[in-house]
Amino acid sequence: MSYWLIKSEPFKYSYDQLVKDKKTVWDGVRNYAARLNLRAMKKGDLAFFYHSNEGMEIVGIAKITKEAFQDPTTTDERWVAVEVAPYKKLKKTVPLAAIKEVPALKEMDLVRLGRLSVQTVKPEEWALILEMSEEKA
Repeated sequence: MSYWLIKSEPFKYSYDQLVKDKKTVWDGVRNYAARLNLRAMKKGDLAFFYHSNEGMEIVGIAKITKEAFQDPTTTDERWVAVEVAPYKKLKKTVPLAAIKEVPALKEMDLVRLGRLSVQTVKPEEWALILEMSEEKA
């Protein structure tokens, strides 16, 4: 299993909205590095759901339910989307400021590549974030 982080501005699409919708297509991504990450996602992988701009915190976990397919928001075949579903809302959100204070997370994509909307998360980073959220790894 691989781990990921997906970002959304909560006023556009929040984790609570994902819970309400039960699933969504993660589309509209127009960054080459993010596209590579979308293509690498496998059904069953987990992704932290990060609220960007407002809150700037990890609020929940989503599960990849459908692997990369043609992004329905464009006819350009190079762009892909995945389907995600809610997996678990975190007991305690994990703010970016708190992540930046942990030396073991200084190389995390979220810290180094702040603008990237679909990111990789290493297993040890995943475990640390879960610990910070008071979840079991």
